Amino acid sequence: MPRHHNKSSAPGGSQRQLRVGETVRHAVADILSQGNVHDPDLEGHIITVPEVRMSPDLKLATVYVMPLGGRDTDVVLAALERNKKFLRGEIAHRVNLKFSPDLRFRTDERFDEAERIEKLLRTPAVQRDLAPDSDDE
Repeated sequence: MPRHHNKSSAPGGSQRQLRVGETVRHAVADILSQGNVHDPDLEGHIITVPEVRMSPDLKLATVYVMPLGGRDTDVVLAALERNKKFLRGEIAHRVNLKFSPDLRFRTDERFDEAERIEKLLRTPAVQRDLAPDSDDE
């Protein structure tokens, strides 16, 4: 009997990918918040982990991070890359998976995009278009 693979059209992948991604996100956030990663470039930075996207085979995790305040993102990403092996080992202890996923770190651009849209909405041209017309009453 042939196997049928359900390909999810959801942006985050299948339900399993989403569930495992959220579990890995919690593990990475806990590791970083507890200060278990000893790197001078990470000291003094509070790092948020808003999302983790898993590959369909669950062997690759793309971890989106953003330092609080949005400063020193390149320094933080480089420090996380240097400590990737340690983080992967810690995740293996905390998350019950057949394979510990390889980690890829990316800057979360959603905050910048939200700020850009907010500025756009405050421009006079957009405000004029959004204002209620007094002629229609």
